[in-house]
Amino acid sequence: MSTSVPFYRKYGRSYDRGYRYQSGSGYSVRTSAGTRTRGLDRSSQSRSDPLPKRANPSYLAVDRENQIIGYVVPVFRTSQEFAAGYSDESRLRNTATYMERRDMFTSGLEMERSEQISRKETMRESAQRISLNKTLYEHEEHFKRMNEDSLMHVPEFIIKPRSHTVWEKQCVRLHCTISGWPDPRVVWYKNNVAIDHLANAGKYKIESKYSVHSLEINKCDFEDTAQYRVSAMNVKGEVSAYASVVVKRFKGEVDEFLPAPRRTGVKDGPVSEYGITFQTNIVDNFGVSFGKEGETMSLGCTVIIYPALHHYQPEVQWYRDGVLLSPSKWNHMHWSGDRATLTLTHLNKEDEGLYTLRVTTKSGYKSYSAYVFVRDAEAEVEGAPGAPLDVCCLDANKDYIIVSWKQPAVDGGSSILGYFVDRCEVGTTHWIQCNDTPIKFARFPVTGLVEGRSYIFRVRAVNQSGMSRPSRVSEPVAAMDPADRARMRGNTAPWTGQIIVTEEEPAEGIVPGRPQELQVTEATKNYLVLSWKPPGEKGLEGVMYYVEKCVSGTDSWQRVNTEIPVKSPRFALFDLAEGNSYCFRVRCCNAAGVGEPSDPTEATTVGDKLDTPSAPSKVVPTRNTDTSVVVSWEASRDAKELVGYYIEASVVGSNIWEPCNNKPVNVTRFICHGLTTGEKYVFRVRAVNAAGLSPFSPESEPVEVKAAIGGGIPHGVLPETGPGGNDDRLTAHKPYWTGAHDTVQLPADTKSKARADPEFPERGSEVAAVAASSGPSDGKNHESERGGVAQALVNGSPSEPPPGLLCEARTDVAAHLGSPGVEGPAKKTAPGAKRACGLSVDASANKESARPDARAEASPAPPYGISVLECVRDSMVLGWKQPTFIGGADISGYFVDYREVVDGVEGKWQEANIRAVSERAYRVTDLKENKKYQFQVRAANIAGVGIPSLPSDTFLCEEWTIAVPGPPHDLQLREVRGNSMVLLWKSPVYQGRDPVNGFYVDMKEAEAPEEAWRGLNTKVTENSFFKVKNLKEQESYVFRVRAQNQAGVGKSSDISEPVQAVTKPGTKEILVDVDDDGVISLNFECANMTPDSKFVWSKNYEDMDDSSRLTMETKGNKSKVTFNSPGEEDIGIYSCLVTHTDGASSSYTISPEEMKRLLEISHDHKFPTIPLKSDLAVEMLEKGRVRFWLQAEKISANAKVDYVFNDNVMAQGEKYKMNFDKNTGVVELIMESLMPEDEGTFTFQMQDGKATNQSSLVLIGEVFKDLQKESEFQRKEWFRKQGPHFIEYLGYEVTPECCVVLKCKVGNIKKETSALWYKDGREIKADQNLGFTEGVLKLEIAQISKKDAGVYETVLKDERGQDTSKLNLTDQCFKDLMSEVFNYIANSSTPLKITSTDQGIRLYTFVSYYNDLLPVTWHYKDSAIAFSDRLKSGVVGDQLWLQISEPTEKDMGKYAIEFNSNDGKGGLRRTVELSGQAYEDALAEFKRLKAAAIAEKNRARVAGGLPDVVTIQEGKALNLTCNISGEPLPQVTWLKNDKELTSDEHCILRLESGKFASFTITAVSTADTGKYSILVKNKYGTESAEFTVSVFIPDEVAARKK
Repeated sequence: MSTSVPFYRKYGRSYDRGYRYQSGSGYSVRTSAGTRTRGLDRSSQSRSDPLPKRANPSYLAVDRENQIIGYVVPVFRTSQEFAAGYSDESRLRNTATYMERRDMFTSGLEMERSEQISRKETMRESAQRISLNKTLYEHEEHFKRMNEDSLMHVPEFIIKPRSHTVWEKQCVRLHCTISGWPDPRVVWYKNNVAIDHLANAGKYKIESKYSVHSLEINKCDFEDTAQYRVSAMNVKGEVSAYASVVVKRFKGEVDEFLPAPRRTGVKDGPVSEYGITFQTNIVDNFGVSFGKEGETMSLGCTVIIYPALHHYQPEVQWYRDGVLLSPSKWNHMHWSGDRATLTLTHLNKEDEGLYTLRVTTKSGYKSYSAYVFVRDAEAEVEGAPGAPLDVCCLDANKDYIIVSWKQPAVDGGSSILGYFVDRCEVGTTHWIQCNDTPIKFARFPVTGLVEGRSYIFRVRAVNQSGMSRPSRVSEPVAAMDPADRARMRGNTAPWTGQIIVTEEEPAEGIVPGRPQELQVTEATKNYLVLSWKPPGEKGLEGVMYYVEKCVSGTDSWQRVNTEIPVKSPRFALFDLAEGNSYCFRVRCCNAAGVGEPSDPTEATTVGDKLDTPSAPSKVVPTRNTDTSVVVSWEASRDAKELVGYYIEASVVGSNIWEPCNNKPVNVTRFICHGLTTGEKYVFRVRAVNAAGLSPFSPESEPVEVKAAIGGGIPHGVLPETGPGGNDDRLTAHKPYWTGAHDTVQLPADTKSKARADPEFPERGSEVAAVAASSGPSDGKNHESERGGVAQALVNGSPSEPPPGLLCEARTDVAAHLGSPGVEGPAKKTAPGAKRACGLSVDASANKESARPDARAEASPAPPYGISVLECVRDSMVLGWKQPTFIGGADISGYFVDYREVVDGVEGKWQEANIRAVSERAYRVTDLKENKKYQFQVRAANIAGVGIPSLPSDTFLCEEWTIAVPGPPHDLQLREVRGNSMVLLWKSPVYQGRDPVNGFYVDMKEAEAPEEAWRGLNTKVTENSFFKVKNLKEQESYVFRVRAQNQAGVGKSSDISEPVQAVTKPGTKEILVDVDDDGVISLNFECANMTPDSKFVWSKNYEDMDDSSRLTMETKGNKSKVTFNSPGEEDIGIYSCLVTHTDGASSSYTISPEEMKRLLEISHDHKFPTIPLKSDLAVEMLEKGRVRFWLQAEKISANAKVDYVFNDNVMAQGEKYKMNFDKNTGVVELIMESLMPEDEGTFTFQMQDGKATNQSSLVLIGEVFKDLQKESEFQRKEWFRKQGPHFIEYLGYEVTPECCVVLKCKVGNIKKETSALWYKDGREIKADQNLGFTEGVLKLEIAQISKKDAGVYETVLKDERGQDTSKLNLTDQCFKDLMSEVFNYIANSSTPLKITSTDQGIRLYTFVSYYNDLLPVTWHYKDSAIAFSDRLKSGVVGDQLWLQISEPTEKDMGKYAIEFNSNDGKGGLRRTVELSGQAYEDALAEFKRLKAAAIAEKNRARVAGGLPDVVTIQEGKALNLTCNISGEPLPQVTWLKNDKELTSDEHCILRLESGKFASFTITAVSTADTGKYSILVKNKYGTESAEFTVSVFIPDEVAARKK
């Protein structure tokens, strides 16, 4: 983002802010008049311009920021200049016209009038323009005020602070200029820590004025050397700039706490470094790294120092968390001249921290830092905790050593029960557990040590799941007093590892006095530590001590160490009752007697004096980078002996917590790396001290992992380099080979005079010296002198060029193959050709050496295959192949000759080396650049120097600059079998731009074409050996190797000699053996040995330099290698080669798993154990008895067992019942019950002859409490079951018919037993004289509802007692019950179906039983339906329905009924699709039913009023009325005997109001008797009603008629 620079910055003027506001107006007006300018004072203009000139006309209006805001019309000055805006030429013309006019018109009034009009018009136009400009300006200012964002911009450094180098006690000022709006807030930092100038008054002075900000450091000292950062921030963003301050010190003023200055040894030669200023840059940096316990990690940086002096070596130091690291077995440091590497060979959590590389020159130092995180290795037992860390010894003396450690961050999912401390005597591999019960305090005094011996310690954590991996072992410490240890560190004699303890004879007859200053230095619930000062008398060197204790408040003193007096003035006490108070005192004793006791200590209560810290608080995460978050928190309050904090992170919603650090940090701010970009995390923190871990802090607010403004700060990485470092690469040559090569062959067993080289006679003495150095025929190697450029015969592997160097690149490598020697490549090299390794053996004793005349004294055949392995400006490295015939003795060395070739003319041969070189590679120096050379090589043995090889091809001496490495060389094959063989090679001499990081191996059949080459490894191998497998027997193969670095894969090596895959007769393999004493050995036997044959052992096909770890022994044709102290250092591939044979060799791989297996076998043989079928376990018997038992696999009749509880042997008695069945191997201990005092560790110690074993069971804390509760419960259960009791307590089940059945299972029932049922304390049912045929009591609730909620109780009782079972069916339990009922109802529902009614479409389902509490939800298109008059739901019997009235196409879609559970969660759904044909059919049926309903509603009806039979007396009047209905009004017809009636006087038919139909007969006669009916009819239908009229004549009337 670019910003405009103020004008006073552009011209370098020192104006302040007030300059911008000097003008009174908001804009400036400049006119063409050089003497008049608005906005700037005339005086200032005259001062800035000594020679006033007429200013160019300018009609621009500008604001205070010199920004153009409009145009300005100049003010009218004279009529001649501005009348109508005329120019000079126009004015001349006008003047002439005026003269003519004046001549023509004598009156000047018209002329004056014209001028006035012109002036008025001009002034009017000018005023209008000024008013318009003012309006524009006001509008612009208003717009700016309303849109301030258009003015705001991010801060920008106009001038950045620059770095300074000052002398001590001088002052330095860092200043910068920053622009930005609003004004930015500026903060200064030192090494990323904000500088508080108020807290350091007088040291720092910070000023900010006129956008110039400065930091002044007063009286600089060495501590002020740092990187300083200035940060500017406003609402638009933040920017930072960096500067370094280096404080130099005058010669002689050196702080004693700083590292000593680097000293250059004489061997480095003179270094002309004075007067030179070195510039150091660190590139190719390592970033934040993550590792795992047990892995190997390398940290490296490339260091560029300019100018580059050949012999100048800077001081390279590595720090971890500010502590200087030293080389050890854990830390390997390497400096190759331009690259510093730190290799952590075996990662442990102790290795976690901030690593800093510091490179110091005389001109200052440069450093780079990054954090390394180490996570726990996979636990051997799932759920086991992580290993403890930082095991160290706080106090060591003759009697005990206090071991301390730090608790791990990972507890495996359950709390850590405690820790076990193991010790191992230095020089052995046998670990002994020091404590039988786990201890929770992170310190423990180890006793029972042998005075003067050294020990190492480790710690393991244990939880309910199992044991953790052991921690990293501590540093060795001797069990002796500090004064004795100080004497042993004297320089009078070398340290031998053996400590001899002597004591002076005490003075006779002097009883020692009282010890002084006795005090309790440490107190926990497991132990107490006492310390005191010896008595002040002299001559009491043989003084020892007795410690006494007594319970506080009593005067009964007991001697603690009755058997062995204490030799040191410190002592640790165990087995003190927790919570009790004790007093202590100490007595001195010697041969003269026991002295008076010391003053007793104050009463000390046994318990942990140190409490676990309180939980941290206020955890605040802050964004940092795309993969990291800065977490800060408030420290634990009142925390004592705080070790640090552990931070854990969790992805929001996952509830899975992962540690961010596995080593406690003692700060309250930490950067958590390795997070997933875009995820949201929460964090929590807990503190740790020796007492344990605090509770977790409250969780932080969630934070999304993404980069903050400015990109964040990588943990411990300096901003100027960053984790990625500089991408520029430094190119430089590797150190030259000097020709000093180690031998690869055994010296000959015979001596003879060397024959002189006919061409170079001086080499005869060299060969003679070689022969003389061969020594007697005792098989031992004798090292000859190095002549500065060569080494004759030396045991050991060839010297490899130092790795890690960067070389300049070249476009091509002309690695030509030399011409073959006299013997040529037609003769095959033996398959057992030996690579330089092991005990200096070359299996060059091939088929040629096995010939009958091979023992004759003959010089070897010439070498062949000369090629160039590296080429620089003035030297070339040559490689060649071994002669096919070595003569009568082993080759002792090689001589190289060279000659220059000029325009094809060959020069004279010159010798390249005077002393023989043992390797088949040599650097020829002092050559001329861009010249051509040829080379020849001669081989020499004890018989003399052989004839030279054919001249090589012509090679050009020019520097190789290619990026990829050169070809590997010296390919050899071993361990040839029918289906496999091992290929060995040497790394390229020329490594290219970057170090070689691996190799590729190619293979083809010997007779196959070039296209048959195929790769054997798809992934690069870092080893210089490769085992080729899956070969075809009897087939011959050739091989080649290619090297790779970061730039790519280089040229392949020369092709190896063809080797046939065949297992030769008599081939043996290495066998591993473990004898009865537990000694591990590798054994190899060779049946085809010659008198000159020797066994050569190697590890990983390289020299075994550390002979202290192995003992080699050869007898006849058998060789054995014995491991002196097998351990992790011995893991590898062990190979054995037999010289002067036809390639007899074999190898054996000892992997970590194999080493573990061998160590277990060795331990079993050393310390035989009684095998156990099962370890000590505990089980519960009836009546609450507790049984401890184990079972041995096999045991004799002489075996015995000791039962131990908390180190005390238990005896048979009332409390303990012991049994040992030797036939089955079962050992058991039965206790009637567990009491609180039985908490501890139970151990069964078994012994059967030499074999022993023991098994322990730890019952402490929650484990013991749970077992004790179980025992008490079982005891109560036993007594309960003596009477009627419940076998299964009251519960419920729901039947498929949705009935709830309360039931329980009972036992030990008699006929007299009765069962009573209660609900909420009221009896609801009584069952007496129950049969209990099935032993089950049931209470059925047919249709459960809310009223059935309550507490149900069942009571069983008879004369033996009673038992009660309760079931609480209220609140949540009742909800759970109803949920189960609802599930049955839901599962019984039928599929949702569609039907039609006269009102609309109905969706329905049937359930087997409906409950009013059943929650049901209807859904339409996955959304809950809002019911209305048109959409209704209901229940009819067991039918649940949804009615859609007057459906339309909008009602089409997916409908569902959901049976919800009681917890509000969704349940079973039944769905139906109301669309398509289903909708069409339902809609048609609805319309049909609707029409039918309408017809049914409006059809003609007769609604009552008519009787079935009317009996009436003759002469009476009959009147019948009925209701009719129908729409439209129906037609009414009366019928008599199915004939229509008409209304007349006798029979009157009426229809009133359209509703009432009446039938009236005025005077009934017998003729009116008959069947009558009424028929109503309209367009929707017809209905009729019938009645019978019976007319009778009274008897008297009938008689009268008769």
